[in-house]
Amino acid sequence: MNRRHSLKLIAGAAGAVASGGLLGRSAAFAQTAPASGPFKLPPLGYAYEALEPNIDAQTMMIHHQRHHGAFIANLNGLVGKYPELANYVADPAALLNDLSKVPLDVRTPVRNNLGGHWNHTFFWELMTPGGAKEPAGDLKAAIDRDFKSSKEMTDKLNAAGLGRFGSGWAWLVVTKDKKLDIVNTPYQDTPHMEMAANPVLGVDVWEHAYYLKYQNRRADYLKAWWNTVNWDKAGDNFKKDMG
Repeated sequence: MNRRHSLKLIAGAAGAVASGGLLGRSAAFAQTAPASGPFKLPPLGYAYEALEPNIDAQTMMIHHQRHHGAFIANLNGLVGKYPELANYVADPAALLNDLSKVPLDVRTPVRNNLGGHWNHTFFWELMTPGGAKEPAGDLKAAIDRDFKSSKEMTDKLNAAGLGRFGSGWAWLVVTKDKKLDIVNTPYQDTPHMEMAANPVLGVDVWEHAYYLKYQNRRADYLKAWWNTVNWDKAGDNFKKDMG
């Protein structure tokens, strides 16, 4: 999905939401039923407006229903060409760890759409309204060990997000040697792919994640995003990644 198409999608969906204003806020931002097929659009676990004022309801609705929903629809279409894809519904990372298993004629669309599905599922779970404001426990100790402080870690992750030219993601990961590191990836690539790292935190820096509210101010979006982080979930990710 290129930048022009992404912005058209944002504008069109925003207009549809606006025209449905007579339905009321809760109806306009209702979470839709998942598409048919083995892959399903996961629920957020919170309302679209729950992350305001940091991330607005329109952005969350468009991002979840239209963008993530498109990955789901595409994956279900790809199952017809690559039936083995259905074996990875429960654990997409198992295939993302070794895309050489995928036939060449469908490898790129599987990479893009399965990566997009995994990334966004991970992203939704990493946000929560009214969560803890700082990491704690083993994750906090590891951050202090590898970055000296939580502030240095957040500054480096923000820099990675700002430094990702065009579209992609910024990540806090556990590396193969069980150290924390900051990386960024293009498009819908995940840290599982070339770098064989496991993510603890990840932030979407595609324009569709923030443009309605922040326009070209990616730095402001990244600053606000930290107010939504589910540190309990990040701590669970860290424990899992450490084995």
